[in-house]
Amino acid sequence: MYNDLFSIGPVTIHGYGLMIGIGIVLAFIAGTYLAKKKGIDADELFNLTTISVIGGFACAKVLFCIVEWDSFVKNPLGTLGSSGFVVYGGIIGGILLCALYCKMKKLPFWKYFDTVLPAVAIAQGFGRIGCFLAGCCYGRETDSFVGIAFHNSKFAPNDVKLIPTQLFSSAGCFIMAAVLFAYSRKERKDARTGALYLIMYSIGRSVIEYFRNDYRGAIGILSTSQFISIFILIVGIILFVKPDILVKDVKEHVA
Repeated sequence: MYNDLFSIGPVTIHGYGLMIGIGIVLAFIAGTYLAKKKGIDADELFNLTTISVIGGFACAKVLFCIVEWDSFVKNPLGTLGSSGFVVYGGIIGGILLCALYCKMKKLPFWKYFDTVLPAVAIAQGFGRIGCFLAGCCYGRETDSFVGIAFHNSKFAPNDVKLIPTQLFSSAGCFIMAAVLFAYSRKERKDARTGALYLIMYSIGRSVIEYFRNDYRGAIGILSTSQFISIFILIVGIILFVKPDILVKDVKEHVA
């Protein structure tokens, strides 16, 4: 809604970037707290955070280019240089890159998986506040009391009351983070905390998609994110109910 917060000389501080920066810093602090409780190397956590942030943004952009394939073919540099991202690309890409790093460094991936994802939920909560300030990821038109009108947005329709899906998403992410931190206070089987994140996020994302009104690509009657959510939910349920099916490296690393 007010993406250009203030300027320092020629430098303008944008709300979207500021919220993402705050989210990353707080996520790292929260992750470090969990790492100490679990006896995990905080230095390696920093490395994984860096990899997941850089790699996640890159993969989120790649998935955006796939969703916006026609635009990418017509104007590759313009599409790459745009502000568009698809969050699921960042989540999936970040997890895979961290898994590769852990394999190379012979680190217990699933323990880091359980440590990082609750913190990721915090970063996402602030990121969605940034979306609200920028006006992207907006909701449908509404006459209800929850509707909010943008007036200077480059993305959302201006002067029309819209469902603030960004704020609902943000609240959901913060609630999810609180649940995950509470759940991880007790000793759990490896992968279950991270699996709970996958379950909650995929369900929440599927629901909020019904209320969004920005173009996000579609596969049949489902948006791209709803389609991906089906598979994320399945993986999350398998990891939570039967973690031993996929968690094969735990004993090797703990021994």
